[in-house]
Parts: sequence; C-alpha cells; structure tokens
Amino acid sequence: MLNRIIIMGRLARDPELRRTQAGVPVTSFRLAVDRDFKDKTTGERGTDWIDVVAWRQTGEFVSRYFTKGRMAVVEGRLQMRDWTDKEGNKRTSAEVVADNVYFGDSKRDGDGGGYSTGYHQGGGYGQGGYQAPAAPADPFGGYGAPPADGDQFAELSTDDGDLPF
Repeated sequence: MLNRIIIMGRLARDPELRRTQAGVPVTSFRLAVDRDFKDKTTGERGTDWIDVVAWRQTGEFVSRYFTKGRMAVVEGRLQMRDWTDKEGNKRTSAEVVADNVYFGDSKRDGDGGGYSTGYHQGGGYGQGGYQAPAAPADPFGGYGAPPADGDQFAELSTDDGDLPF
C-alpha cells in the first residue's frame, strides 16, 4: 500500500508545540494551501486548510523556525482519526503526519537570504542548515574572465578533430 502526500502552503498560525505524558514532542499546525484552479463565478482561487502533525525532532524544528505566514513544504502521510466531541458526537478528522518539513520561501530577514533543505526524520539538518549559498569562486564557471574587448564570447582554442555525429 502507498500513502504519501506532499503539500506546500503558508502557516495559518504559529505552530503549537506540546509534549506527551512520556515527554515526546509533538507540534500541530495548519497550512493554507491554494488550489490550482480558479472558481468560475468569483475568479478567485480556493484554499484548503490542512492540519499537520509533526513528531519528535521534526516537530521541534517546526516550532523553532516556522511562524504564521511562512511557506512550508510538508512530506508525509495522510491519517484519518476518529474522536468524540464534547457533546458526545463521533467525529472524523483528516491530518497529515509529517515525515519531513522544508522551508518553502527564503529567509525574510535579509541576513543571508538562503534556503534550507529542512529537517529530515532520522537524518538531521540538511546541507548546513539555514544559510546563504556560497558564492562561486569563479563567476565565469571555470572559463576565466571575459575577453578584454568586452565581447562575452571567446573563441575555443582547442581543435576537437572529427566529431562522431
């Protein structure tokens, strides 16, 4: 059987970090996910409000680095949960149990502006965490500086001989 889901949206409110009686961290949050199509009558895109639950290190990561309005990409599985409300009525809820959560936008503060690969369950933080990408040592991709006459194209100095095609 296969149960995988990937969603991308903005946090509707700040994530809520709680702990179970055994001390296991669990974070709940809701994503506002825009639909791909517009309503014919209003011309506006609909929004789905999707509940997400992240456990352990993933939940701690979300509660520490995400806030209301931040774009998040969630990879996980869909789970249906039955429960009873205060009036004794039986209810069913759908929620995404997050395996991985990634930043879906750039850092807003301007000090770095880089992207993060997020937190991988069991794998730790990816690619050095949340920091700006390093600038390339040679901005011309290893081909040296452009010619002095201002022409951005340089003639190749090596002869490839007979081409195989």
